[in-house]
Parts: sequence; structure tokens; C-alpha cells
Amino acid sequence: MQDQRMQVLLGTVQKLLRRGANTNLKKVLTKIHPADIAHLFRYLDLKEQTLLFGLISDRSRAADVLSELDWSEGAHLLEKIERETIIAILQEMADDDSVELLRNMPDDLADEILAAMKTEHSEEIEQLLGYEEDTAGGIMSTDVFSLDQNLSVQQAIEALQGAEGFEMVFYVYVTDEHNHLVGVLSLRQLLTVPAKTYLKEVMTTDVLRVRTDMDQEEVAGLVAKYNILGIPVVDDTGKLMGIVTVDDVIDVMREEATEDIFMMAGTSQEELVYGNKSFQVARLRLPWLLTTLCGGVATGFLMWLFRATLEQAIALITFIPVITGMGGNVGGQTSAIVVRGFATGRIDFSIIRKIFFKELRVGLIMGLTCGVAIAGVAYFWHHNPYLGLVVGVAMAVAISVAACMGVLATAFFKKIGIDPAIAASPFVQTVNDITGILIYFSTATFFLAHLI
Repeated sequence: MQDQRMQVLLGTVQKLLRRGANTNLKKVLTKIHPADIAHLFRYLDLKEQTLLFGLISDRSRAADVLSELDWSEGAHLLEKIERETIIAILQEMADDDSVELLRNMPDDLADEILAAMKTEHSEEIEQLLGYEEDTAGGIMSTDVFSLDQNLSVQQAIEALQGAEGFEMVFYVYVTDEHNHLVGVLSLRQLLTVPAKTYLKEVMTTDVLRVRTDMDQEEVAGLVAKYNILGIPVVDDTGKLMGIVTVDDVIDVMREEATEDIFMMAGTSQEELVYGNKSFQVARLRLPWLLTTLCGGVATGFLMWLFRATLEQAIALITFIPVITGMGGNVGGQTSAIVVRGFATGRIDFSIIRKIFFKELRVGLIMGLTCGVAIAGVAYFWHHNPYLGLVVGVAMAVAISVAACMGVLATAFFKKIGIDPAIAASPFVQTVNDITGILIYFSTATFFLAHLI
């Protein structure tokens, strides 16, 4: 139902764009939710996006639309409009959203905009820009509501009633006179204790917190693990600097998942920005394709080394694609599971040995099953029991090795600080092709006398 509605809406907007009916488009845009406007942008080219975005006269609404777009797309869109308009829109956005857009703009444009703003808002943005992009400090909002521990419950409630412009007041963070985070209260706690009670008497002092330099993926993991709506961010001294809310965490999870999927496919999220620019897209994909190409050459070289075996038992060539293909599939499955485990926190290096032996057992079961099946096929096809034995043994060993390789390669990349999603496609596939060929032809060479 929702998809049909969006299709009708898209058709209407595209028709009005072709007719140049800007007045009608303005009316339509005022009735569409900002998230739906952002969704429409996926189906429009940059020229149409710029025209449509320019028809949103309400700066606050335009800011909401930008917040729903991918940051790289939003920044690319802002580059096409006037500087004064950019500044007006950024001033309507939350600090952390403004920072994400500025980070995705060319440096000279971002510096120009920051210099032109010269407001308290721009000072907070510059502060956030000082943190690494993928850290808690880089994604936090500085609009965090906090109260002094020496306030009474009555005073705290009065302060809450006047709280405006703060990021999500679901928890009341309590600080000392130096703004160090010392406790937290839920709104329910605040409303169920006597009015004259001091906050320091009823607050929870064991506060879950993160430091400004913690990786955003770890922050997202904590919020998901403890099922909380937000998590405070502190500096090295424990001073409250900001808050990461659940909507920020959703963005992080989506961003990390998208990045992993692109990397597993051997490309980059930048493809979304380049759109139909073929050369730029090809440049992003080529490095990993060339890696796979090198692996293919290495596999071909191994086959050349075993050419004597192939020449004397030509039937062996029948099962080369099966051996390499099955090994690649099993390795890809295993590495994908381990990558996901590391990303969600279900797997860490303390249990990697256990995971390895589990995948080894799984690989042996699958290998033996597939090995028996392919051995039967080989025997009935070529009427040689030894060929069936060679293919079956090679299949069983190759699948078992591939399952182990999926764990080892992924853990290795994680250990040396490279995103393990990289290993899922080019590395594991290439290594499994090479090991599969080695296993197959080594087994065939051992039984060569019976294959001729």
C-alpha cells in the first residue's frame, strides 16, 4: 500500500516537473512528510533535486529533508545552492546533522560557510568537527539537558518544564559544579519521590557512558545491548560533553551495514554519489577486481604446473569449476557469519577458537555430504571409481578448508585493524580457489596411476 502511494506521488511530482508547474509543486511539497520528500529524491537526477529542494520555502522543513538524505547526497545537493541559503538551513539543523553535512562538503566550501556563520551555533559545530568522524564525539549532539546534583526534585521538575531546544529529555543527567557527570535519573524516578529531596540523594551513580574517542560502532552496540534511548558522552576527565541518541545509533547501524555490504561486493558507498558517472564508478570497483584477477592468474599458474596430470587424465577438468565454486561459496558463507558476529558483538577474540572448531565441524559435515554426492556423479559419468574417490576426497577437504579459512581470514583482518568485510569477497574467494585447485590436483597426482 505504501509502495503504491509513493509510486503515485513520484508520478505526480515528475509530471509537474516536466510541465514546470512550480506553484503546484510548492503546494504538493507542503503536504508531504520530509522523509517522503527525501525518498522521492532517489528517483530524480541532481538538476531535478535542486529545483525541487529550492521550492521548499520553509528553512526548517528543508533542514528536515536534508536530515533524511544520505549525508553525501545532501552535501552534494547543498553545493548547488546559494551560500546564504545553506547557512540559513544549517542553522535550523541539529549540530550533529550540520557537522555530517559539512564533513561531506569540499573543505574550502565548508570553511567558507563556517566563517560566514559566526554564531554560537557555528562554535559548537567547529567543536564537533574537532572530533574524529567515526567516534562518539563526532556523532553526538551537544544539546544535552543536565541538572546540578544540589537541586531539589521540585527545582528539577520546574527546570524540565522550561526545557526547550534540547535533544531528547527522557533521562535527566546530573552533574557537579564542574559539569562532571555524576548520576542519572529517569523521569519516572523524578515524579515518584518527595519534592524536597535533593537529586544527589536519589540519582543512580552508576551511569553507562562513553568517551568522545570511542568508535561509533561500539557506541551503537552499547545502545542496542542495553536497550536505552540515549547514552551520555564524556571527555577524559568525566565532563559531560553531549549525548548520542537512538536515532543517531540507527543512522550509524545503517551506515555501517551499508558500508559492509559495499565492501563485501568490492566497491564503495561513494557509488551513490557518482550516480551515472561510469568512469568514477569503475575506478571504485577496479582495485578489488584486479585483486581477484591476480588470484585467477595464480590459479591458472597452478593448473599449468599440474598440466602433466591433466594431460594424462583429461576427465579431471570436468570437476574444476565444482571444486573451486563450492569452496568459494562455503568460505563466503562462513566469513559473512563471522563478519556479522564481530559487528553485533556476538563474536570476539575470546571465543574465536570455539568458532573455528565449530565451523570446522560444519565444514566436515558439508564436505563429506557433498563429497559423497560428487563422487557418485564422477563414477557414473566416467565409470572410474578412482576418479570418484579423487573428486570426493578433494571436495570434502576443500570445503572443510574453506570453512576454516572464512574464520581465519576474517579474524586476521579484524586483528590488524582492517574492516573484516573486505575479506568476504576478494580475499577469501581467491584463497579458496587456490587451495581448492592445490588440493584437487595433489590428490589426483597421488592416484594418477589409477586414473589413466
